[in-house]
Amino acid sequence: MTRGGHGLARVAVVVRAGAAPLFWLGGLAAGLGVLVPGITGRRIGVMAGAALFLITAAVVAYLRRGRYGALTRGASRAGRHDVLQDRAVTLRVWRRGHRWWLLLAFAAAFGSAFAVPAAGGMLLAGAGVGLWLKSAWIGRRERAEETLWWVRVDWLRAGGRPVGKAVKAYRGTGIAAGDAAPGGARRRTAALV
Repeated sequence: MTRGGHGLARVAVVVRAGAAPLFWLGGLAAGLGVLVPGITGRRIGVMAGAALFLITAAVVAYLRRGRYGALTRGASRAGRHDVLQDRAVTLRVWRRGHRWWLLLAFAAAFGSAFAVPAAGGMLLAGAGVGLWLKSAWIGRRERAEETLWWVRVDWLRAGGRPVGKAVKAYRGTGIAAGDAAPGGARRRTAALV
């Protein structure tokens, strides 16, 4: 980076980074949890898990939307010396930084199956779905405003949250910047004709 520049990570990619690990680890914990009879029994466990899945997905999807809105409204234009981080790098950094938390969450979800089968895993999977929904919401806003939002990488080091206390403001770029589509998904390249 040259003078005045910062490393920038896509906000939607950071939000989306935890979605797949949480969903798949939650699904695995729920699947293994169904094999355990548990205290409440499988039927009650699965029904409680379904309710937890829906509630958690909704809560995670809507949590902190006001803060996201405030940061996007105050976004400044990314400078010439800012370095845009690749999608794959952002995902890898987030997942490495949270691997122990993910393993702990999986262990807790599976362990809870001995009390309420599958419920903990379904809660974890619901959190993953909630993050996907939140990144889709960000993507719709990015398309509507024709701006992609970025956050400074050094601000993310304090916990990896794009709306954490360390984050003061976002930067914005045009819709074609970077290698991720609005919402943080992998950008599809047009087929050569």
